[in-house]
Amino acid sequence: MNFLFEIPYNLILQTLLFLYGLLFENMGLAIIALTILIRTLLVPVTLPATRAQKKMAEMKPHLDALKEKHKDDKTKLQEEQLKLYQQHGINPIAGCLPIFVQIFLLIILYNVLVTYLGPDAKIANEAVNTQFGWLNLAKTDQLYALPIIAGITQFVLSKMMIPTKALVIKKNDSKEEKKDKQDFAETMQEVQGQMVYMMPVMTTIVSLQFPSGLALYWIVGNLFSIVQQYFITGLGSLPDLLGKKKEQKKESSATH
Repeated sequence: MNFLFEIPYNLILQTLLFLYGLLFENMGLAIIALTILIRTLLVPVTLPATRAQKKMAEMKPHLDALKEKHKDDKTKLQEEQLKLYQQHGINPIAGCLPIFVQIFLLIILYNVLVTYLGPDAKIANEAVNTQFGWLNLAKTDQLYALPIIAGITQFVLSKMMIPTKALVIKKNDSKEEKKDKQDFAETMQEVQGQMVYMMPVMTTIVSLQFPSGLALYWIVGNLFSIVQQYFITGLGSLPDLLGKKKEQKKESSATH
């Protein structure tokens, strides 16, 4: 096993087993506690990334103006974009680090569940109970409940990460600024619209293939991110979805 992989691997394994013993030998509760612990420790990494994402959204009209101004000079455009990022303290790649870290942790937890927490596996000469309700956390969820919940929570989180007109536009903005931000919101919703539905589908499919303990970890992590996202950027475009449903109901009732 790679040395760089072995250290966090053993750390997560021992922490999970400690929480397992602490929480009445309930592996489900141990995974929930481990998820909250990991996501709390990652807040110094994910918080700046979420704030950077919000700033990037606010800078979109200015970036579009630079692209129009320097459309024939890519070098100059990159220089001006870099200056704009530096002026507002934005790191364009800040959002990538949390994703890489979370994928890395998912891989480690997957190996822990498969290698050490299977129904026949033993640690310290004691069998580990992986039963949690109807679930065997070392196997896939035969009722498909967790994969569906994982997909739903991923959808909610994805919608919250997309800016909405009501959140981006401020009362003291000029008409031109309002129009720019309105155009930005519409563009973002169009560009990210496919990803909003693609990510939940991918999450559900992956959760169907992997041990249900991993799906439980993903759900709790999504719920943690939803709360964190709410306090930083609000509900994003999630209310727009509810608004569209209301409009559709009105239209259907009007036709009848």
